[in-house]
Amino acid sequence: MIISSSPTLLVRSFVSEASLTLGSFPLQTNEMCLISLTSNTTASKPRATLTAQSSIIPAGGSVTLSCSVEGSAGWKFDWFRRDSVSSKAQLMRGNEANRVISVSQGGLYHCRGGRGDPVYYTEDSQSVKIGKNASKPRATLTAQSSVIPAGGSVTLSCSVEGSAGWKFDWFRRDSQFSGAQKIGAGTSEHTISISEGGIYYCRGGRGDPVFSTEDSAPVTIQKQVLAAVKLQHSWSQIFTGETITLRCEIQGGEGKVWKYEWTAPNTNSPPTSSEYRISRVSVSHSGDYRCRGSSDYLLTGWSDAFRLTVSCELDHDSC
Repeated sequence: MIISSSPTLLVRSFVSEASLTLGSFPLQTNEMCLISLTSNTTASKPRATLTAQSSIIPAGGSVTLSCSVEGSAGWKFDWFRRDSVSSKAQLMRGNEANRVISVSQGGLYHCRGGRGDPVYYTEDSQSVKIGKNASKPRATLTAQSSVIPAGGSVTLSCSVEGSAGWKFDWFRRDSQFSGAQKIGAGTSEHTISISEGGIYYCRGGRGDPVFSTEDSAPVTIQKQVLAAVKLQHSWSQIFTGETITLRCEIQGGEGKVWKYEWTAPNTNSPPTSSEYRISRVSVSHSGDYRCRGSSDYLLTGWSDAFRLTVSCELDHDSC
């Protein structure tokens, strides 16, 4: 009898007796019998599958990897990393019940599943290449408004796109050339409320030791204060021919260098100073006078109108 090594076994039987019964089939002398037998073969192993949240790790951040075995459960997972295709894989974590891990280092990653006792392993997953962004992310500052209303406040927001878990430092400076002063440190809230004009920027930080973002672009915030036109003299009546001075007074503007604007009747060249002096006033000067000012990060709206009324002298024939 000759038996082949293939899954199908070929049996050759040479019978020297007069007759032989195999099963229910009689065999005659010298007749060859072919019998096909099927052997049990081992099924191929399942292959683990690795998927990555992203192929790039943001600076200071991480990427989530998931390992799975399709169509079955009860697996624990081994995680491997290597620096390059030619380097040896290093076991990062073994026998992990959680199928998800977070990585913050670039490299080639693969996984495999195992279950039972003794452990039965899947085939390794395909390798997934994860790169790392070397540049720092930049914080972004946005303002509810670029002008703080008189007596009010403005909300600033700081964020880092595409990532979470940051705390924020807030900075303000009085001018482009002045040093920055920290006005808030390590706040988990991404918004603050401010009531003072200036140049603002923010920065994010997380982890231990702290990894910091690039500073946000600066945002200029102006504060609105109130202006008022007042007559220098406490005169109840003004007559033609007199000299008067109107002042533009700004509440909270002490110690600042202001630029002034005026609106006045019958003039094409109003002054740019805080005083409006009129020599030999006439009836044509009667009307409404308004002013406003600006200084660094302070500004006013137009003041309420000051109404000037010029009366004729009693003996003046032209009135």
